[in-house]
Amino acid sequence: MLVILGYLVVLGTVFGGYMMVGGHLGALYQPSEFLIIGGAGIGAFIVGNSGKAIKATLRALPGLMRGSKYSKALYMDLMALLYLLLAKSRQKGMLSLEFDIDNPRESEIFSKYPRLLSDNVAVEFITDYLRLMVSGNMNAFEVEALMDEEIETFEHESEVPAGSLGMMGDSLPAFGIVAAVMGVVHALASADRPAAELGALIANAMVGTFLGILLAYGFISPLAAVLRQKSAETVKMMQCIKVTLLSNMHGYAPQIAVEFGRKILYTTERPSFLELEEHVRQVKAPAQQATEEGT
Repeated sequence: MLVILGYLVVLGTVFGGYMMVGGHLGALYQPSEFLIIGGAGIGAFIVGNSGKAIKATLRALPGLMRGSKYSKALYMDLMALLYLLLAKSRQKGMLSLEFDIDNPRESEIFSKYPRLLSDNVAVEFITDYLRLMVSGNMNAFEVEALMDEEIETFEHESEVPAGSLGMMGDSLPAFGIVAAVMGVVHALASADRPAAELGALIANAMVGTFLGILLAYGFISPLAAVLRQKSAETVKMMQCIKVTLLSNMHGYAPQIAVEFGRKILYTTERPSFLELEEHVRQVKAPAQQATEEGT
């Protein structure tokens, strides 16, 4: 939604200012300029990317229209989920998590947090490393190294769509100049026409430079920035999980482990110590009651 709002602001201010000085929008309607700039930009995008990169970029585009899903409420759910999983492993042993790990959508713990279940990256990251912890064959330092490698791989893959759009945005001003030069060539080839017609041809040619710059910095390049921001939010979630699980492997109690995870979150989504403590207390009470009833 913010992307659409931003586009409306760009169009409104640019064309509104143009009309305020007496400009006519009809003079900016040059289909040939759109064809040259847009077609050349898409062609350069195809040439400069592999098939996998093109598919990854196309898959990423729909997500640009949605707002961020990483809110304080989601992180509270994440830390509550991690607390319950780690508390269960501490009380009943790591093997007690096997069903939850293998069937997260049927797990009583995971099913309490449907927002997290819809995030495949978070669910897979949690279950994969809990599975390694259950196996007991890797120490905390080995698991940390593997986590770092996976996060680095995710960052590299996330950069591909952003880099592709960024490259396309950087090329559009140059293609705008190409369109303008071609228009000027056409105008000079028509030098025998009246001055008014010649002036109109040159003005039409200059529209190419305008369109190239507007499309680049008003529409395409900002999308690359949004993709990088969304990638950074996902990486921060993975780092929160990483720190929490590693803290548990180093012997800290579940409540202390989730506090470690809280500390690395961005301040805009980070709950306070008291908020997290109260939230953990609320999820701890039903869990303790269920344990007592089971015994």
